[in-house]
Amino acid sequence: MHHQYKLLNNLCQYRSLLMKSYLKKSIVRSYSKDIVEVTAIFSNGHKLSLSSGCHAQLADGAVLATMGGTKVLVATVSKHSDTSSRAKDFLPLTVEYKQKSAAAGRVPNNHLRREIGMSDFEILTTRMIDRSIRPLFPEGFKDDTNVIGSLQAVDGVHSPDVIAINAASAALAVSPIPWGGPVGAVRMGFCDGEVMVNPTRKEMKHSEIDLVVTAGPKRMTVMLEGGCNNVLLQHLLKTIKAGVSECQAVVRAIEELANKAGKPKRTFVKHQIPDEIFGAVDTLCKVAITEVLSDYSHDKQSRDLAISDIRNNMMTKLSQDFPGQVFDLNAAFNQLFKSTFRRLILDTQIRCDGRNYTHVREISCQADIYDTVHGSSMFRRGQTQVQCTVAFKGLHADSPINPLLNATGGAKEQNFLLHYNFPQFSTNELIRPGGGGFTRREIGHGALAERALRPLLPKDLPLTVLLSANVLMSNGSSSMGTVCGGSMALFDAGVKLSAPAAGVAIGLITDTDDEGNITNHCLLTDILGIEDYLGDMDFKIAGTRKGITALQADIKLKGLPLSIVMDALMAATAPRAQIISEMNEAISRPRESKDTWPVVSTFTVPPSRRSKVNGFTLKNLQANHDIEIWWEDGNQLKLFAANPQVHEEVREVLDTLLQDKEPTLEFGAIYSATITELRPNGVMVQLYDDMTPALLHISQLDIKKVQHPSALGLQVGQSIKVKHFGRDPSSGQLRLSRRAIQAASQIPKNLHSTETATPTPASAATHNSSAVTAAAAVSAVAASAVTETVVTASNTVEAE
Repeated sequence: MHHQYKLLNNLCQYRSLLMKSYLKKSIVRSYSKDIVEVTAIFSNGHKLSLSSGCHAQLADGAVLATMGGTKVLVATVSKHSDTSSRAKDFLPLTVEYKQKSAAAGRVPNNHLRREIGMSDFEILTTRMIDRSIRPLFPEGFKDDTNVIGSLQAVDGVHSPDVIAINAASAALAVSPIPWGGPVGAVRMGFCDGEVMVNPTRKEMKHSEIDLVVTAGPKRMTVMLEGGCNNVLLQHLLKTIKAGVSECQAVVRAIEELANKAGKPKRTFVKHQIPDEIFGAVDTLCKVAITEVLSDYSHDKQSRDLAISDIRNNMMTKLSQDFPGQVFDLNAAFNQLFKSTFRRLILDTQIRCDGRNYTHVREISCQADIYDTVHGSSMFRRGQTQVQCTVAFKGLHADSPINPLLNATGGAKEQNFLLHYNFPQFSTNELIRPGGGGFTRREIGHGALAERALRPLLPKDLPLTVLLSANVLMSNGSSSMGTVCGGSMALFDAGVKLSAPAAGVAIGLITDTDDEGNITNHCLLTDILGIEDYLGDMDFKIAGTRKGITALQADIKLKGLPLSIVMDALMAATAPRAQIISEMNEAISRPRESKDTWPVVSTFTVPPSRRSKVNGFTLKNLQANHDIEIWWEDGNQLKLFAANPQVHEEVREVLDTLLQDKEPTLEFGAIYSATITELRPNGVMVQLYDDMTPALLHISQLDIKKVQHPSALGLQVGQSIKVKHFGRDPSSGQLRLSRRAIQAASQIPKNLHSTETATPTPASAATHNSSAVTAAAAVSAVAASAVTETVVTASNTVEAE
């Protein structure tokens, strides 16, 4: 008893120690459970709710954004390391947006029933989030930072992409991560001359503009991404201006949320290059850099090699004077090169390749470069070269719509696809190990080019069109080169575009004061790769002579005034028309005919012949020929062949299959048939040797009701008489009856009698003749004899 008490006492002490330890840990790891929620109200009454404090409390910042029934959670984490941050010359920002089928009340429809990979919609949303927040990180900030968004619920009314941008902005605003936000984002539409703010998916179906606008305080534009139905420039400018104004409501709401729930910002001190290092690099390299950038005979490779030689020479000479300062020497050289490049453009108004601000590089165009494809083209602008090919398939080949994408608004019509490929050799680079598959950049550039061409396609396009764009050489704006080359390739393939389309990229070089305000700027038309890398903006604008079809603004400053954005849009009008004129010299209208074009035809198949072209037959045809074939509208067989030769081959096969080799059967004639199979629902009979067996239903076997044909003593191979009543109008099957020709005396006299009359004997006579209809029919009640026309398998007539 004493030992039991001692053990119990020790156990109580142990529990007490555990409780004290738990309380200490609880005190150390206490987190605020206060939920702070703010609401942004737009001019049309729509509301965006932002809440913090309820989800992902271990993250540096987390916000749940809600609009209607669509909810997106974004969490952000950043880790600081003195050693790793110092060794980087870029911002290691990772952005991801994921959406799971459960958010839409769906189950993944792949064979694993799991979320596999990222959809195009997720990648495009990720890229929009990245371009909206990246410019506002402090210069020199190099801490590893993650911004992770996930779709929690979707109502099928509000698209989650814009909501995700706002959630990311709010999560960074409430976090301790140094960031110069907030920004707000809205989706803008335009219908019947009126601007729509955050329209529903139903309203977007009637909109001529689908534009996402991200803006910061003081109406500064940060990001633009959208597509238009070839709208006039003034309508687009009106929509952008309204969108920037609407973003201010979100900015104010996020500022309120940060004031109420935000954590103190982490102290960030930018690494300063020692003055003696920068002075030494400037003295040694500035003149040489200026000479290279002023030598307009350089192309991309020779200029890069010349700059690389200057860098290597500097490192060789100064690494001895500044041992262990390799990073600072490189950083000083990069800073000097960038400032020299920008200053030369602003001061001389001449770019590094000798062009002025508005000059477009030399263009060469060619259509129909490959004889065996449906359509092809080659477009070259300076050292950017894009090869485009077109391939057709039948509409039956449309890929199935992902139900989740359909719910989130990421689904699109599958009759036009654009695949953009950017191989490493296009920039003289090596393939990275494990770098297979499409990159996010390729998905984004392809989507932009597809958005530029889709509004120009005919509404009743009878085929699925695949436009493949292969970048063979890249020195700036390959996506806009894809628009130009794609337009020509579609014309070469005979696609009746409403107008030719072209695209051009507008760049920007600015001069700012100590507070970051723009004091001087210049817009650059048709920018080079180096102007994109060292400049402040890459504004891609595509459209026709009449209007705009797509735009994407990648702004590297903390924001641009609306005036510069509008000037850039207007600056693209004249170059776009010039490029279209150059393209028209190669091909200006859809081609009328081409030997390699596919052929689409329709076969009308009578119901009686459908069994000749069943599923097995169609699969064999598709396996042995380059075709697609499917049933459409009941008796219509649709055939898509890759070229006329294949079409003729398949047509001959189908004509042979559909030939009516069977003899003509007369309505009402009696035929001798052979039983080929007994079935529970009747017997299969064959009237002629080369005819397909037909079903004689059990209800037409005998005047007596039986459960199985064997009850009548019928056997396979037995010959019986059947009467022909034509074909079923829907199925095309023969309608046969044995019951209709049985003697009337076999019919029971009354319902209660079990006796049946003995069949009346009849004499038979045979003569050579073709089948004829019944000569007479006698009433079933008073008939004492029946006279019928009987056709045997030897095509003779028997009269009973």
